[in-house]
Amino acid sequence: GGGVFQGWAGGYPEIVKENELFERYYRELGIVPAGEWPAFMAALREPLPATLRITGYRSHAKEILHCLKEKYFKELQDLEVDGQKVEMPQSLSWYPDELAWHTNLSRKILRKSPQLEKFHQFLVSETECGNISRQEAVSMIPPLLLDVNPHHKILDMCAAPGSKTAQLIEMLHADMDVPFPKGFVIANDVDNKRCYLLVHQAKRLNSPCIMVVNHDASSIPNLQIDVDGRKEVLFYDRILCDVPCSGDGTMRKNIDVWKKWTTQNSLQLHGLQLRIATRGVEQLAEGGRMVYSTCSLNPIENEAVIASLLEKSQGALELADVSSELPGLKRMPGITKWKVMLKDGQWFEEWKDVPSNRQTQIRPTMFPVKDEEKLKAMNLERCLRILPHHQNTGGFFVAVLIKKSPMPWNKRQPKV
Repeated sequence: GGGVFQGWAGGYPEIVKENELFERYYRELGIVPAGEWPAFMAALREPLPATLRITGYRSHAKEILHCLKEKYFKELQDLEVDGQKVEMPQSLSWYPDELAWHTNLSRKILRKSPQLEKFHQFLVSETECGNISRQEAVSMIPPLLLDVNPHHKILDMCAAPGSKTAQLIEMLHADMDVPFPKGFVIANDVDNKRCYLLVHQAKRLNSPCIMVVNHDASSIPNLQIDVDGRKEVLFYDRILCDVPCSGDGTMRKNIDVWKKWTTQNSLQLHGLQLRIATRGVEQLAEGGRMVYSTCSLNPIENEAVIASLLEKSQGALELADVSSELPGLKRMPGITKWKVMLKDGQWFEEWKDVPSNRQTQIRPTMFPVKDEEKLKAMNLERCLRILPHHQNTGGFFVAVLIKKSPMPWNKRQPKV
């Protein structure tokens, strides 16, 4: 087509994948290893491969995997479409038991051969009945690092649309001999409509161990449970804190991020992210684990939030060293030095440099810790940064926190 339809390759006008401020910002912060910048930018401009997860709590996950490998993948092995050999789906090297796969097959190709059409139909029908989930590869990481057991009480603070929640439910049901695990997942989201999405996602799994609640995560109330006739405050063994973020790690999927990206988004979200994470650790049981994650590359939303949380916890929290977990996952360490930039491109190195008329936009908690000893004790390098060009994924940030003792402002646990 020409005329009106020019540039409507996928039904969208061509979006220019350029953003000068984005490049200037992240180059200056040095989040990408020396010499890898061109590869990093090139990866961001490529579309994301489709990833799918075989839902893992029924014994027939193994059967679906067997069926995929022996039947469908075998049929695709020597298939050519338009004279080109079809690229085989690959399993994600770091996901346990080969239960997650990525494929570069586009919709256009899927329609071009009967074998591919059949493969596509299989994926569609298995997704509908909850045996397969379409889920971005990096978003599978936080539940895996939560280290869930079937007896754990779990809170998912910002749960919609629910693919991570589904993973958590599956982990509760890891032991097929226990139809009713002792643990449960409470999935919360602030948006009422999105809560219905959560219900829909969870319903496919037929689990009795899920409750969906609709609250602002930063002030989610304490729940009380009955323990031998006494009312006690419920503390969670595991908390997933996947906070709202600017999403600049999702540029490969959400193309308008290229056009809309500015540092303003991160500055506006930082306070909310810190409040949600703080409310999370307050409700974590001692010895419990909380995973904080964002699909952003920005230290203001990542390390700055974690450093601030560690600082006010006065030793009650520590970052877990998860370097030996998920072998095969390529990761970069968290960073310890960064600066803050306004949307007009102006940089600030520390809080005292910020003029008073900017002190509502920029907050002290956004800056790195200056005291070297304090900084060293925080072990910020234990955070995980996932860069798109290392394993053909989106960009992502994860930090795993362990609670050693009550938060200093909760020293007296409230009497009910």
